[in-house]
Amino acid sequence: QVQLVESGGGLVQPGGSLRLSCADSGRTFSSYIMGWLRQAPGKEREFVAAILWSGLRYYADSVKGRFTISRDNGQNTVHLQMNSLKPEDTAVYYCAVTTSYGRIISGAADAWGQGTLVTVSS
Repeated sequence: QVQLVESGGGLVQPGGSLRLSCADSGRTFSSYIMGWLRQAPGKEREFVAAILWSGLRYYADSVKGRFTISRDNGQNTVHLQMNSLKPEDTAVYYCAVTTSYGRIISGAADAWGQGTLVTVSS
């Protein structure tokens, strides 16, 4: 059982920063991949970032150098630090868990939360 709850979204000006958090109140095994997906209005969900059980991190090209994913194993949480935000980053962000790297980079997952809205505008 996996239960994911996201928090930290909001309204921010271009160039600003936000920090998203995801708490897994269920049970996530160490072999699972955790990460973030996002969906803008009228568009499909897309991959943002992922972190493997080993700590290895992957990012979409669109967010490299601006976003940082991290993990707190003790509390079974994952965070996404978002800097230098752009209007194109506006989307609902979903915490996700999967056993497949190929699945999450395709914008899919085995489970995800309800999402938190990030709006970047002046």
